[in-house]
Parts: sequence; structure tokens; C-alpha cells
Amino acid sequence: HHRDPPSGSARPTMSHRKFEHPRCGSLGFLPKKRARRQRGRIKKFPKDDASKPPHLTAFLGYKAGMTHIMREVDKPGSKLHKKEVVEGVTIIETPPMVVVGIVGYVRTATGLRCLTTVWAAHLSDECKRRFYKNWYKAKKKAFTKYAAKHADGAKDIDRELQRIKDYCEVVRVIVHTQMKKVKLDQKKAHIAEIQVNGGSIADKVAFAQQFLEKQVPVDAVFTMNEMIDVIGVSKGHGYEGVVSRWGVTRLPRKTHRGLRKVACIGAWHPAKVQWSVARAGQDGYHHRTELNKKVYRIGKGEDPNNASTDFDLTEKAITPLGGFPHYGTVNEDYVMVKGCVVGPRKRVLTLRKSLLEQTSRLALEEIKLKFIDTSSKFGHGRFQTLDEKAKFMGLRKRKIA
Repeated sequence: HHRDPPSGSARPTMSHRKFEHPRCGSLGFLPKKRARRQRGRIKKFPKDDASKPPHLTAFLGYKAGMTHIMREVDKPGSKLHKKEVVEGVTIIETPPMVVVGIVGYVRTATGLRCLTTVWAAHLSDECKRRFYKNWYKAKKKAFTKYAAKHADGAKDIDRELQRIKDYCEVVRVIVHTQMKKVKLDQKKAHIAEIQVNGGSIADKVAFAQQFLEKQVPVDAVFTMNEMIDVIGVSKGHGYEGVVSRWGVTRLPRKTHRGLRKVACIGAWHPAKVQWSVARAGQDGYHHRTELNKKVYRIGKGEDPNNASTDFDLTEKAITPLGGFPHYGTVNEDYVMVKGCVVGPRKRVLTLRKSLLEQTSRLALEEIKLKFIDTSSKFGHGRFQTLDEKAKFMGLRKRKIA
């Protein structure tokens, strides 16, 4: 249905169409069913480069909510150059993670095979909870015998670490999140394997060993202005019909037996419904990886003014007035990324270093934040801080009492 483009315009205009249009939703993501796991799984780690020093390649955080920022664009040649823009950003709370294990992998003809795992001597209860279905009924004996290996001179531990150095090609650390530092009801920590890249195998093992039982902050993994990937499970919408699940057109108003349908689900022959026809079913709660989210700021939890900028010297923290809706206050380190991320608030997200060498102007742009909005996200949000609100409102009944 393409007309010839009008003179002077490169884009062809589409003719008026009433019923048919391309499907919304790629068939590459079939089957659209609920994710097996809630924590985003890293299916591929960045390529290892032995010339760089050893470093971790991913981190876990919790989605707190969104706000907006104002910044000046630095893009010579663009109409926006040196102009101020307002952009939506997501705040991901990232308390330090604890390293509790080292895993070594050998490469085989069919892929990687785990050779051995070395665990730390002490595991916190929030980590051990992950190994039990029912914590309060459990005997809580996990790793009591393993801890004895560390006690008697750690001969077994040293032997396993030496095996990793001798035979393995890939070294990963086992980390867990600290649930007590996040304002969530859940007490069971999320555990993940994160690859150590850079340096020789011996360097990697030494790097992992020095972090055992220690906390790793998010700024040891990511830096400001970096492009990262976010892996997680999207917000669930339950069983949905074809109009919202696949974006098909509604039928005319007078249609018999409903109009939010696909009018024809296939020809007589082949005498079956083709797999590519839009049908009703589960929508959302799918595992997704989103690439190239730019880090606008890494805020420190101990800094009470972690939402101030060089241009806006107001003393304020990142938590908006009244807290992030359905989340609360952000008291720990946080990562601010441009735009939205997958999942509802409180959802655990996996942040991974980019797999690609970033070269675009967008990726290399230096971000200078002028203003971070901390007004209430629950209502019209007129005030940035409680002081500003008190100054404007004056004495109120509640205050006098």
C-alpha cells in the first residue's frame, strides 16, 4: 500500500488502511509464557581480555522507581547542542553484594563444564535461606561440615583453588545480595554467579579470593557514563486477549460474538492453526535482556546529599517526598540509568557490562546533570524538599498540635 513519496521527502507515506497491519510483537520471542526464574539470568558474559586487570562483569539491584532529570546536551552539530533537556531516569537500589564462593569452568567440546567450587568459611543466614524451602522448620545445617574444611589448615580448599588455577579457563564468583539493607519484606538473598574478566587465571583466582566474605560495592563494577545491559523479568499481565497481547485491530462495532478477536485464524488448508497466528494467552512476566542503558549517576548511600548537583546545591537525597511509591526510601547506593527498565518496582534486576565495544556518540557523551527531581511521585509534586514545603505552607494545624 505504498504511494510514491512526495517530492523533497525521503519517507514513503502509507495509504489509509482499515483492517490489516503488521503484527505487533516479534515471533522470535515465542513461546510467550511465564519465566521459570524471577532473577534475570546472564546467558552471555562479555569477552575476556587478559590484558586488563581482573574485574567483575555484573551486579544485582532492586528497581525503586522513576524520576526525571535535567541536563545540558553535549552534541556538536545537533540542534540540541548546549540546550537543556528533561529525561526520565530509573533508580535501581544496589546495596553492596557479598562474595561467598569461587567456581572454575573447563571448556569442553559441548561448552563449559563446572570443574570445582570453593565456598567461603562463613555464610550469612540470608544466603543460607536460599538453600531451604522452609527456613523456620529447617535444621539449618547447611555448610556446617564444609566450614570444618577451613578449620583444619584449609588443605582441601587450597587444593581445589590450585585445581582451578591449573585446569580452568573461566572463573566466576558466587555472590549474594544483602536483603537486610533493602526495604523489602523478603529475607532470602538472591544468589548469582558473576564472571571475573581480565588477567591470567591465577590473577582471577587471587582477585576472587581477596573478596571472599567481603562486600563489593556497585562502583567497583560500573562507572558513570557507562553503557550497561539490564536483564530481568517483565511486569506480569496475566491471561490477555489478542488485541493487547499482539496489537491486532479491533473488529467493527456490530461484530457478532465480540470484536476483540482475530477474524480469520487461517485457511481451510493446511487444516490446522498456524503457529504464527495471534492467539490469546499469557502476557508479561517474560525474561528479557535490554541493551545499552546509560548510567547517569552512581549515588552513595552514606551521602545525605546524593541528589544534589553542581548547579542545584539543595541538600537532598534521591528519595522523593513521601518515598518511591510502592517501594519506600533508598538508603543504600543506587544506580541511575536513562529511561525505563524491565519489571515492576521491587523486582530484582541483573545489571551487566556491555558485550560490545561502545563507539557511538551517544555512548561516549559525558553526562552533566543540572537537576534531579525529588518532588512527590504520588500527586502533583510541587516541592523538592520538606524544608521547601514547610516554608511555603507555613504553620499548619498538625504542626501546632
